[in-house]
Amino acid sequence: MRAKITYIVTAAVLVFYFVLAGGRGLMLVRHGTPLTVAFGLSVLVLPVIGVWFLWKNTQFVRRANALAAELDAEGGLPVDDLTRTPSGRIDRDAADAVFARRREETEDAPDDWRAWFRLAVAYQDARDTPRARKAMQRAIALHRSRLTGV
Repeated sequence: MRAKITYIVTAAVLVFYFVLAGGRGLMLVRHGTPLTVAFGLSVLVLPVIGVWFLWKNTQFVRRANALAAELDAEGGLPVDDLTRTPSGRIDRDAADAVFARRREETEDAPDDWRAWFRLAVAYQDARDTPRARKAMQRAIALHRSRLTGV
């Protein structure tokens, strides 16, 4: 729940920034000189890119959460029983051991979105966020292709 609140607050702050930057960009364009129009248009590009990024990220999170809910309903959600350091971080050796198991499961069933989901969780536990995201994207794509029959 805390992660959801943090995401919503961050998104709201970004939207506020996009509106503020967009307003400044429009103000510069309305000023009318070639220099201010050029600056205004370049300032307007930032909110457009930001909105696109926020939209894509929100879609990713919603789809990943939907997969987690479906996997939880099936009873296949990975259990978080990893040992932790006194500060609360996941022990690296424990995460690596689970990761090796999840990688083997995914190699045995490369077209199973559930295996890719669990591999993404293992990557995240091992603090490899870029690969976790790629694995989750693969799980989402496999799940969507299963639903659409493509």
